[in-house]
Amino acid sequence: MEKQQNVIDKIPQDILFQVLDNPYESMIIVDQDGRILFISKSYEDFIPIPHEEAVGKHLTDVIPNGQLHTVIETGRAKIGATFTVSGQPRVIARIPLKKDGKTIGAYGKLMFWHADKVGELYQRINALRGKIQLFKDTLNAIYKSNYGFDNIIGNSPLIKHAKELALQSALADSPVLITGESGTGKEMYAHSIHRASKRRDKPFVSVNCSSIPKDLVESELFGYEPGTFTGALRKGKIGKFELAETGTIFLDEIGDMPLNMQVKLMRVLQEKEIEKLGGKPRKVDFRLIAATNRDLEQMMEDNTFRHDLYYRLNVVNIRLPPLRVMKDDLPMLVNHFIKEIRQVMPKDVSSISDEAMEIITKHSWPGNIRELRNMLEGAMIRCKGAQINVEHLPPGLGKPACVKLSDTTSGYTLREQMENAEKAIIREALEKAGQNRTKAAKMLGIHRTGLYQKMKKYNLAG
Repeated sequence: MEKQQNVIDKIPQDILFQVLDNPYESMIIVDQDGRILFISKSYEDFIPIPHEEAVGKHLTDVIPNGQLHTVIETGRAKIGATFTVSGQPRVIARIPLKKDGKTIGAYGKLMFWHADKVGELYQRINALRGKIQLFKDTLNAIYKSNYGFDNIIGNSPLIKHAKELALQSALADSPVLITGESGTGKEMYAHSIHRASKRRDKPFVSVNCSSIPKDLVESELFGYEPGTFTGALRKGKIGKFELAETGTIFLDEIGDMPLNMQVKLMRVLQEKEIEKLGGKPRKVDFRLIAATNRDLEQMMEDNTFRHDLYYRLNVVNIRLPPLRVMKDDLPMLVNHFIKEIRQVMPKDVSSISDEAMEIITKHSWPGNIRELRNMLEGAMIRCKGAQINVEHLPPGLGKPACVKLSDTTSGYTLREQMENAEKAIIREALEKAGQNRTKAAKMLGIHRTGLYQKMKKYNLAG
């Protein structure tokens, strides 16, 4: 208080008087008994006596319908109220003056000389609201779901089970973990869950954890305040979680997230609270969907993925099957992709020959649905007619992974063929076991750790 008084003492009296008596804000100050201590000269247009004579009189003797003394009784401010002066409505503010918790007076001022000025202010506010809504609509157009469950093609039991589980998870707001090999459509499932959820009209923000440099993960996810570090944007940065406010954030390749960020992500999931670099914690409303093609259970054993985060994410686990176990769905998928690609490609391709379809069926599709679509796109580019034939397919498509030594064009050694056979056997065991590693290890007659090692060797984790 003493420091503030010293500051006020340094302000010239004529400047302080001009602040009180400026012509733009007609001001009146009363003491705790409602007696006028000061009144602006501009008030003379609305009171019956000169403003100097009004000082010392009670407010109601000068302005009969004045209400400034009422804020002394209540101790509460009234801002934006309409007050009639000389038959004209004015917009005013009434503020109590307090010291040591006790009201010692009050002051009032005209915020707008004419009530229609308030209308102008509302018009400006509405215009700003319109611009904000436009920005929100634009943001939602950028961060929106692009797929629904209708875009997921397939009638095999495994696909039907995955779609059913995904649809059930859309009705809740719990975290979802989608696992499966690369190219099996994990992002499409995430989009579909969001579109079927109560957050469908809110942002869908997708983040590929593997594509962000480790030293930038925190700033990308949570953002930063202006001037937090050298090279920071002047206005700071909004993080992905903040962009996903009231919507869904999809963390793809969650298995590639650094351990130190796993700790922070766990806290965000528990507290629903983010903290920008250089900022303060704030609550944020979001729904999390995560996906990975890695074996998180093995990563936990290797201490590269946190147990607590895994159990927090794994509320609903949707395992997507590889394409090689959905051979019956191949004709449907092929026809779907031909129609889809034809919409963006000036081609009249509308079908595929039986011979070409047979080769496609024999292929193991290690790249899954993504590989199938890309292959068909290339075949349609090479095709000059209305039908995709064998000659339009990539060379070697459909050949078995294990070839005979007598096939001199293969170049496979005995060791390579044995490894290919072992890989195929392990893959088949995992498929029969429904990707249950313990069950698959028992089927193969090996220890679970040994199975993990071979899966890692042959890149079968997922």
